[in-house]
Formats: sequence, structure tokens, C-alpha cells
Amino acid sequence: MTAKVVAIANQKGGVGKTTTALTLGAALSRLSQRVLIMDMDPHANASIHMAFFPEETPHTLYDLFAEKEHDPAIWERIIVRHPESERDFVTGHIRLSELEVDTKDRPNKGLILREALKDVSGRYDYILLDCPPHVGVLLVNALVACDLLIIPVQTDFLALHGLRLIFDTVRMINRVMPEPVRFKALATMYDRRASACRRVLNLIRKKLQGNMFNTVINTDTKFREASAQGKVIYDIDPQSRGATEYTLLAKEIMQL
Repeated sequence: MTAKVVAIANQKGGVGKTTTALTLGAALSRLSQRVLIMDMDPHANASIHMAFFPEETPHTLYDLFAEKEHDPAIWERIIVRHPESERDFVTGHIRLSELEVDTKDRPNKGLILREALKDVSGRYDYILLDCPPHVGVLLVNALVACDLLIIPVQTDFLALHGLRLIFDTVRMINRVMPEPVRFKALATMYDRRASACRRVLNLIRKKLQGNMFNTVINTDTKFREASAQGKVIYDIDPQSRGATEYTLLAKEIMQL
């Protein structure tokens, strides 16, 4: 059995992308799934959140992309185990921003990650990719490698612009892919008390029809509290609304 690769991406920041990657990873682990989380963002927010500081980590995701020749042993160097959660993690690094130049003349540079993941796919049930917000070699690699793209969408009108941008990128990728990228949008930061949120949610559901998760992630101050402590929401309040909703999301994904 090979892992299902799930990319979490949106070209608008602040929509809950990293929160989704980390919390979904924790939810899947709590459901007895083997999970690897990969931080593909040069800002390394997911890594820092989980106290994996790139400057203190000898090997990061950059090493995988910087290899001149594929070496399956690279995974033994770049995968780290979180001491408390016992989830596997690959740390991001600011040097990932250099890959546009570093891979400029490299053939098949969009396939680097997909080919490399074949070496570890049997170890995991899910591999989650926390993607950068901008179009480039990293986002292209993630979209080419993934079995499912999750697009977190904050339920406000400005977020609809980011949705259009990621759809433009997906269409670009689909021109060269044998099969189109499968995607589902995830409504995040929803406040049912706000009429604007309700209107945006209804609008997105109408536009995307079946390409949207039934699960909706409501606003929950526990997410901010967990982030401030370098934890995920399950670590501080596993019975909270946010924790319950990400568990529902994980179950929904497992049924796909």
C-alpha cells in the first residue's frame, strides 16, 4: 500500500494553510494513520511552529531538491521525529527560495518530489505537503506529486481572489498532466454569526458544488493558543470545536 499524498495550498496567505497541515496531520495520527508532514514553504512556519528550527536542523527539504542525483538515503537524513507527537516531519528552510535559480536548467524539475516520494511511500498512510503561497518550482512539484489538493479558503470575500489564483495554477499544471489534479476546498475561519461569512460560504459551495468538503472549520481561539505554545489544538484541548472539526475532516478524507 502506498501513501496518499495531500497538498495543502492557497496563493493567498492567512487562510489557515499551515494550521490545516499540522492539525490534519495530528487528527490522522489520532485515527491510527501513519503520517509524514513536509514543510515546503521557505518561510518554514510549520517547522518553527513545531519547534524544528531550520538553523538548528542539519538536513532539511532543501537537501532533497539540491541533490544532483537521486539518493534514496536522503530520507534517513531529512526526516525527523517530533519527540512528543511521534509524527514524522521534514523541515523547511529559507534556502528553498533559491530553487528557482538552482534548478533553472535541470530537466524534469517538476517531477523531483514525485519521484523521491516513491522511496518512502510504503512507510506512511498520508504524506501532507504544506505548500508555499507563490507559484514556482516547489508548488509545481507539490501539485504534480499529490493525489489530492486541499485548498483552505477563509470565508471572506478577499479570499475568493486567492481561490481564483490557485485554480489558474491548477489549470496550468493540468495541461501537461495525464490526469487532472483532484482538489477540494475547505472553508476555514468561519463565523456563523457574520452574515458576510454565510454569504461567502454559500457562494463557494454553489461555485464548487461537489469539490468542497462538508466539514467547515469555525473560528476557535484555541488555535491561536496552541500556536503560541508550539503545539496543535489536540495538545491543549482535544474536546474543543476546532479539534472536533479537524477530526471530522480527517474522517472525510479517509473515506475518499
